[in-house]
Amino acid sequence: MKIKSILTTLFVGVYTFFNTQVYVPKQVRIANEQYRNENFCEAASLCAKAYLKIERKGQLAKRMKGEMAFKTAECHRQVENVKDANEWYEKAIVLKYYEKVPDLYFLNAEMLRSMGEFAKAKENYKLYKELKPNDKKSDIGIRSCDIANDFKINKTKHVVTNVAALNKEVFEMAPMFGDKKESLLLFSSTRQGGVSSMKDPRSCNNYMDLWVSEMDKKGNWQEPRLLPGDGINTTDNEGTVCFDGRGKRMFFTRCPNLKKQNLGCDIWMSEAKGKEWDIPKKLILKTHDSISVGHPCVNDDGNYLIFSSDLPGGFGGKDLWYTTYNKKDTNWATPINMGPEINTAGNELFPTFSKSGDLYYATDGLPGVGGLDIFKATKVANKEKWENPKNIGYPINSVSNDYALIEKDSKTGYFTSERVGSVGKNYKPDIWKYELPPNLYDLRVNVHSLTDKAVKIEGATVTVSSDNNQKWEGLTNKEGTIYWDKKPNGDRFIQEKQSYTITLSKDNYIAVKPQAFTTVGVDNDQNFIFDLPLLKNAPIRLPEVRYPLAQWSLLSDSTISSKDSLNFVFDLMVEYPNMILELSSHTDARDTDKRNQVLSENRAKACIKYLVEEKGIDARRFVPVGKGEFSPRTVWKKDGKYLVDEPQNMEGVEAIVLTEAFINQFKKKDKRTFEMLHQLNRRTEGKVLSMDFNKDTAPAVATDFFEFKPIPKK
Repeated sequence: MKIKSILTTLFVGVYTFFNTQVYVPKQVRIANEQYRNENFCEAASLCAKAYLKIERKGQLAKRMKGEMAFKTAECHRQVENVKDANEWYEKAIVLKYYEKVPDLYFLNAEMLRSMGEFAKAKENYKLYKELKPNDKKSDIGIRSCDIANDFKINKTKHVVTNVAALNKEVFEMAPMFGDKKESLLLFSSTRQGGVSSMKDPRSCNNYMDLWVSEMDKKGNWQEPRLLPGDGINTTDNEGTVCFDGRGKRMFFTRCPNLKKQNLGCDIWMSEAKGKEWDIPKKLILKTHDSISVGHPCVNDDGNYLIFSSDLPGGFGGKDLWYTTYNKKDTNWATPINMGPEINTAGNELFPTFSKSGDLYYATDGLPGVGGLDIFKATKVANKEKWENPKNIGYPINSVSNDYALIEKDSKTGYFTSERVGSVGKNYKPDIWKYELPPNLYDLRVNVHSLTDKAVKIEGATVTVSSDNNQKWEGLTNKEGTIYWDKKPNGDRFIQEKQSYTITLSKDNYIAVKPQAFTTVGVDNDQNFIFDLPLLKNAPIRLPEVRYPLAQWSLLSDSTISSKDSLNFVFDLMVEYPNMILELSSHTDARDTDKRNQVLSENRAKACIKYLVEEKGIDARRFVPVGKGEFSPRTVWKKDGKYLVDEPQNMEGVEAIVLTEAFINQFKKKDKRTFEMLHQLNRRTEGKVLSMDFNKDTAPAVATDFFEFKPIPKK
């Protein structure tokens, strides 16, 4: 990409090995001269022609031919002709030019990786590692090839689209908003209509200028125009731009291009002057003209500037540095390297701030999808420091170079990419937009019996209300389920950043409690599924609790553990901490009314005593009731069997109240049924009195709450 060649000055030295006694053809001398002058556009053709003129006779001729192939490849790489660069690197490899320049394998691997040929790229990275085992950049390349498919498998939900209204068949890159409303977009372009009519010999394109586009009321970007202002755009290359928080100061990159002079890029600053910009001033940030500084990124106060540079003392390639503005001395402090938390042995470029203050930047020095990948480093609280950079993933990052990302909001932004799909030929920088589609939520509510989750409740009314005053309801189906996803108009029932409450209702049922949920902070698609209970307005049948004859101690023998049976109540009280429960005990009719009444009261208290003293449930949540023999049980007879639960299908079912008279008919003719029916009447049941227990306001239990009464003699 041009911005990488212009603003990073990643030059490859001229590998000349001939001495004055070796004949060098005229075509080779001319090609070398253009290559040394970095006229890559013309040098690419000249080096290719020189390659064809050299005959392969002897080692020196072979080496000369390899050098021309390599330099042809380098010229194509500098002007982003990736496929051509790859073909010429491979010609140089056939000629074993890697013996002279080991980087040949690495550079060819980089081209292969940018074309998505990961297996072959990995082979070349390994060959380079064999030649230069101490150079860690081969490890980064190998690792990137290994994980490339993982990025696609774990791709983010972002949708990226080419901003065709801004892109031509030239270079467009490094977008930046130019106003607080974010209705002006500045970017760099080599399109026609710039200040210079000359071609840049380094890129085969026009010189780069700063352009601006305005968004209309419909959200469409209008035809770009040159950024107005005295001395902003010149016959040099003007690149990446940024603004302070007030939009009063603009910083941008300028790269001079003078023949036979190795001049690096500089950062310039201009003050706002009405609707235009005043004559810019160069920031003094470097110690030698050949050093490049560029890609400015300034904070809102305009006094802290991050930039990319090859200043001495870095970690390799281009690093990110920072400088601060001294108002008293009206100058910028000596730049400081941002350290190994950010910088690598590769190149760190195009820093920008996120809305939250985190730092986006591009690097080829960490494992990634392609060449330059965009990373996001987290800001350390209350410090001008960033750490823990993370690759933002595919599809924003691609196998091509991706860089210069700016956020519009939490879901939308713009960046530069050289991927397939660019306007014009591929591997050319264009401005792209990314969008994070709305999260898709749906809601499923399953309604079941509180005492038996296997029993699904049909016809329950499920009402959903939101904190923005939306409300809807529906009835559960035969499976006790209701489901919502899209409304008839295509909108979703469950929206982002909303909180909801679900309530249940049904005739002859008690709603246990509302269910609340929220999409606030849920930044991914989600299926909200709730299994919610309704309690039938009838006694709750508890697992069987037995007692010794005429006693109230909980029976535990080889046939039953009554305490284990009561653990059903314990689980119920724990799951619903606001429940107040009446526990009632019943006896059969084979004793006097008075004795049975007292016995049932004591048995109810015995159950509660266990739940309070051994299981830790608050005693105020229970009401013990003895019902003696006066509430015979209702059972249902079907196909000769007595059922304690009412069948959903009542066809052929007979409801029977187990009165003493009904049971006594079996006393002589069917002793087994007689005893079984009496046993069904001897039971402990529950009844929900309310769901509003409050431990802070509930009154204390009576002092005789756990006192057992003596059984009357008659």
